[in-house]
Amino acid sequence: MVKNIKNRGSVPFVWFEWLIAWRYLKARRKEGGISVIAWYALLGVTLGVGTLIVVQAVMIGFREEFTDKIVGANAHMTLFSKEYDVILGKSKPIINYSELINKLEAVDDVIDAAAVVKGQVMASSGTNNVGVEIIGIELDDLLTIPLIKSPLLSEGNIFDFSEGVAIGNGVARSLDLKIGNSIRLISPNGVSTAFGTSPRVSNFTVQYIFGVGRYDIDHSRIYMPLSKSQEYFNKESGADQIDLILTNPLAVDELKDAIINASENKFLLWTWKNASAAFLNALNVERRVMLIILSLVILIAALNIISGLVMLVKNKTRDIAILRTIGISQGSIMRIFFICGSSIGVMGTIFGVLWGCMFAYYIQEIQTAVEFIVGGSVWNSEIRFLTEVPSRLRFQDIAIAVGISLGISFSITIIPARNAARINPAEAIRDA
Repeated sequence: MVKNIKNRGSVPFVWFEWLIAWRYLKARRKEGGISVIAWYALLGVTLGVGTLIVVQAVMIGFREEFTDKIVGANAHMTLFSKEYDVILGKSKPIINYSELINKLEAVDDVIDAAAVVKGQVMASSGTNNVGVEIIGIELDDLLTIPLIKSPLLSEGNIFDFSEGVAIGNGVARSLDLKIGNSIRLISPNGVSTAFGTSPRVSNFTVQYIFGVGRYDIDHSRIYMPLSKSQEYFNKESGADQIDLILTNPLAVDELKDAIINASENKFLLWTWKNASAAFLNALNVERRVMLIILSLVILIAALNIISGLVMLVKNKTRDIAILRTIGISQGSIMRIFFICGSSIGVMGTIFGVLWGCMFAYYIQEIQTAVEFIVGGSVWNSEIRFLTEVPSRLRFQDIAIAVGISLGISFSITIIPARNAARINPAEAIRDA
């Protein structure tokens, strides 16, 4: 047996190295083992890896969900007049927009070009009041907005839109409105009289209620037929902007030149990326920072591996001397203790991936259970805009977490393992 070990001592990670490492790991403390410390290290790595996966999944989910809501419920590109109205503090209305719309719809990848009128008004029903944004648009153009045509929640028939208005479900809840109820809209920019400007007050029938799952849209947006909005805001022959819906919303930068050329460079161009760039960049920075912070958490948890190996080497000094005496090479000794430390990291990584993926996958159910236990909300949609905790598990994020954990676990075991290999057998036996 000893001769066989000597002959195979130069081959890395042979069976007896694994066998000795396993016996050291499972040995009790009174036998010179590190079982308790190993369990602490295993638990720490498991929690660190799992937490990293969950946080990355939630942050990626938040970014993707928020982006989907932006491109699914808003225009991908918007054209404004370059002429600025100093009194109103915004671009002047676009007059005779039909020819412009035809030119824009002829551009490749443009699904729809819509004339839009926008305005801020007060909506009321009974004693309830709420500030809302009115968007005047044609029915055919409204049907090209994915999350309005097919929202997460809906009531009524969108094809009855021309007979009234479509409102967000948050507006409906705030004003206690249902399909067929009347909503009163009050605009400060109303009819000019001899005594000044009189607020315009009009009643409309609620024909359609939608819920896209984004707080700021569901609680503030009302769609109105274009002709009625032009009459309501005294813009009978004009539109505030031209909204474009694209085949690929992510390709807005590539289509800018084509849109500018089609509009003869007479209008200002604004994209959904321009509108949300600061927020999306902040999410990216936050995700990278959290990756660094949680990597440090894994590093701190893995430091228990070092302390455990140092104690193991100290407790097994005599065993190391005996192994060296019977012919085990320094490389084998180093690999034995490397296996001891890295095995804890590998097992912790595996368990961390399992619980992290399970937690991220069932995060909605966990949120519901926590809210039921504490009797309150743990996800404030007014602050985070989305109505529920989003989660997106991606292979690359899991791979990054695994790579960080294994890299740290393998790296920190090298020094204690090398120190074990450098122990002088004669001095170790003499001092034992």
